[in-house]
Amino acid sequence: MSSNQTPNWGGPSIGQRIDEAIELIQMELRHAIVYVNDAVIPQVRRESIQGLRSAADTLRNLADRFERQGSAAAAAPDTATEDGSEKPSGDVRR
Repeated sequence: MSSNQTPNWGGPSIGQRIDEAIELIQMELRHAIVYVNDAVIPQVRRESIQGLRSAADTLRNLADRFERQGSAAAAAPDTATEDGSEKPSGDVRR
């Protein structure tokens, strides 16, 4: 039968056990901080840079495509008919 009122027969007191637990927690936190700083942050930076470069390439390709479509539309022949109405282009986009 164990209770908080049992006498201390040479073992560490509750206060000492709490102090030891606090020291262990602080040590583990220091290790976790070192791990995050040394391993996690550099990996996140590498992957973020790679992702940003990929997004930049995709945006560059999209801008090139818009530019080509814009110049192709400017070079297209006039689509108006003799009576002033517009000819159907056959290009159905929604």
